[in-house]
This record gives sequence, C-alpha cells and structure tokens, in this order.
Amino acid sequence: MANEKKNLPHTADNKADGDFALGMGNYKLLAIGFGVIILGFILMAGGGSEDPNVFNADIYGFRRITLAPIVVLAGFAFEVYAIMKK
Repeated sequence: MANEKKNLPHTADNKADGDFALGMGNYKLLAIGFGVIILGFILMAGGGSEDPNVFNADIYGFRRITLAPIVVLAGFAFEVYAIMKK
C-alpha cells in the first residue's frame, strides 16, 4: 500500500510524463502573437531607394514610424498574456 499512487492533481512533484508546461490553447495564442510580431516587422520593411543618391521620404511615413512599432509591441504584450493565461 505504501507504493500506491494517489489521484492527486498535477503538481511539480507528481507531474505525469508527457505533460507540457502550457496547454494547447496557450501554444495557439503564442503562435498568433508570433504572427502579429512578424506582421509588425513586415510593416516596417521597405522605404529604401533604388538610387543611393536620391532620398526617399517614405521611410518616415506613418506606417513605418508609428504603426509598425505599435503592432510589434502589441504582439509582445500578447505573448506575455499567452504565457500567463491559465
């Protein structure tokens, strides 16, 4: 009887083999957050000029200076939420 396992909830001491630290829903949310971060970096891309002697003012546009960093930061905040969600 001393060797019988009790039906206790999963804790760090009696965690079953194959259990992950996060649930499947957390991993889906992490993937969504990663996609949002990638989208933000895609929004930042571009704005260069074909000719290095010609200045292209598009690099200072709203999309690259304001929108893209906000999207990236929102993605990182969503990642924190996805990890902390129980």
